[in-house]
Amino acid sequence: MSGLATVAEDVARFDGLQAATRRHRRHHGCNAYTFEDGAGLLAIARADRATRILELGTAIGYTACVLATATEETHVDTIEGDREHVALAREHIRDLGLEARVRVRLGDFFEVMGDLDGPYDLAFFDGLGPTVRLVGKLRNLLRPDGLLVCGNLAHAGTAERLPITAEFGQSRRWRFAGSIEAGSTPVFRKTDPGAPTPPAPNHQRRPA
Repeated sequence: MSGLATVAEDVARFDGLQAATRRHRRHHGCNAYTFEDGAGLLAIARADRATRILELGTAIGYTACVLATATEETHVDTIEGDREHVALAREHIRDLGLEARVRVRLGDFFEVMGDLDGPYDLAFFDGLGPTVRLVGKLRNLLRPDGLLVCGNLAHAGTAERLPITAEFGQSRRWRFAGSIEAGSTPVFRKTDPGAPTPPAPNHQRRPA
């Protein structure tokens, strides 16, 4: 069985939670949009053998659960500011038997990140819209050559769009490593000018 087929089968385990996210958003009237490319997200985390993952924007737990299955040793710290979402996420994570792998933290992104110790292998931003300050904080928490999957760039505030473009354009800080979710979610690899550039993996979904 191919790696992509295995990923697709593994992600299918969480289809019910993805559907529950859609139902919750309709009834709650909130911004808990479900991520549409769980397979792409898992393929990236699995290709890099990511064992420590940080997620911003838990919603009710779909992507945290997906990411937690990247390896047998993967653990996810996920941050969410909505108390109801946190309660639902913890319930779903427990029902899926992943409570030992996923820790849901309630609070402001910056406040909670201030209490976290890196380095993380992969960070996934799935909040309402990134800022340059937030991207910088995530970079600080990533290991050398770690990956940042940055969702919702199109929702960045008007004042943030040019600065974020400039930030990701700095080759001494980031290297574009591909995209998922039909090209709408880019992936960047943290660069370290003092370290050699890692070889590009031979996989159509793997980041460079």
